[in-house]
Amino acid sequence: MTCSVLSAPLMANEDIVLDGVKAQQVQAALQTQIDAADEQTRATLEELRQLERETRLLTRENSALSARLTTQATRQQRMSNALDTLEETRAALPQIEADMTRQLTQWIKRDLPFLQNERMARVVLIDSEGLESVERISELLGVWRQEFAYGREVDTWRGRLAAKSGEREVDFLRIGRIGFYYLSPDGQEGGVWLAEASRWQSLDESARRDVRHGLRMANDQRAPALLTLPLSVTVADQSTSASASESEAGGEQ
Repeated sequence: MTCSVLSAPLMANEDIVLDGVKAQQVQAALQTQIDAADEQTRATLEELRQLERETRLLTRENSALSARLTTQATRQQRMSNALDTLEETRAALPQIEADMTRQLTQWIKRDLPFLQNERMARVVLIDSEGLESVERISELLGVWRQEFAYGREVDTWRGRLAAKSGEREVDFLRIGRIGFYYLSPDGQEGGVWLAEASRWQSLDESARRDVRHGLRMANDQRAPALLTLPLSVTVADQSTSASASESEAGGEQ
């Protein structure tokens, strides 16, 4: 009787312990599931954030690419238009070159007759060098620049003067494009070129002295001083020449 009474409470206690163990096991399993769910949630959130970053990056790259494509399309169109224009310009180059050569030749022939052979030779040489049209035009522009520079220079040289009595050696003096003179080596004869009459006119002793001074100034043998000399051209002639040169330079463009 005594043993039976004592075993009942012990069994009840064992059941309570077993229930507690099971509850702990269930709680542990639930916690494990919760932890696994949290980890998966965190991984999913991180993946979403990464996808968002990649999406923003792709959006920026697409915008930049679109802008580059637009720029390239515009550039391609400009190049296409330029090529069309280039073909037209290239076709016009021979005529432009011919006009420039003709204008240069006429200019030199109409100008004061100084260094004419040398100046004409520059024009002829360009045509004989076998250059492309663009290169020849560039060379012709260089000759134009040299021609314009003559108008700002004072120059002197010894050369041959053609006269009725034959050629003889003299010293030439050029003052821009307004005065062209010569003086014999002994100083006893001198002249000024009259552009309107296309001839030399003799100078008196006073004018020849000024030509001598001009020669020395051009050779840096004398300080600059005022010269009193007749001009080769009138002011009206010089203005006309300047206007003609500007017109011809404009025509070559």
